[in-house]
Amino acid sequence: MSKYKTFGILTGASVLSAVGTHFFKFPDNFNFGGISGLAVVLKKVIPVSPSAINLVVNLALLSLAFIFLGRRFLVMTAYVAVTSSLLLSALQLIVPLQAPLTDEPLLNMIFAITIPAIASAMLFNISASAGGTDITAAIFNKYFGVNFGMALLASDVLIVAGSFLFFDMKTCLFSVTGLFIKSFIIDNFIESFNLCKYFNVICEDPTEICDYITQTLRHSATVSPARGAFSHRKKYIIFTVLTRGNAVRLRNFIREHDPNAFMMITNSSEIIGKGFMNR
Repeated sequence: MSKYKTFGILTGASVLSAVGTHFFKFPDNFNFGGISGLAVVLKKVIPVSPSAINLVVNLALLSLAFIFLGRRFLVMTAYVAVTSSLLLSALQLIVPLQAPLTDEPLLNMIFAITIPAIASAMLFNISASAGGTDITAAIFNKYFGVNFGMALLASDVLIVAGSFLFFDMKTCLFSVTGLFIKSFIIDNFIESFNLCKYFNVICEDPTEICDYITQTLRHSATVSPARGAFSHRKKYIIFTVLTRGNAVRLRNFIREHDPNAFMMITNSSEIIGKGFMNR
């Protein structure tokens, strides 16, 4: 991935995080964990703006990122943490909110969960984070193999529990529900970003199909000889993995040029190797 694309993803995720937090999370006192959730709780006992709490705690936790996750992760996370905090402060000055954006708490909760969750999934997908408890989730993922959604859930439970000390039961129950939904959304968005199609194609002559894969789609494939259990005729099995767009093209090509071929197409979000994920 080019540095310009990475920079664009980092900046876009920062904007989404700040917008979701300012317009939907803070006004309703929703607490789905994370440093912004901690800020929602602490603003009730500390006369400091939530954005200031967000910035200070994020900077303190960046030391963990450097120790356990390396310099590259630290630089990207620091950029997102500082940028999103500054954007949050700017939004509070430019568009101050004295009340929730709408009078529908459920609608506010949906946006308060979904927008920052998309931002977190974008960042996790390029081995970065928004800081705060996202850092602990990345550490758990790297060293213990826990998926990001479950790692965030474990990190944020205590922060969400703090809601019960300061807010009404409806707000607290919304926060608990949102915490579980957030972890589910993050994992599913990460899988969606990396989703590819795995092909098993059984045919009698693999030449034309393989030529299309290698020369037109610019991918590779593996061919293995086989024999039909019923017909006892010689067959070939073509194995290949393609992005969703190329998968549609290959499926249509095979239907048109070898209608007797047998295709098995499955989803996979963990393809590791040249041309795909490198971790």
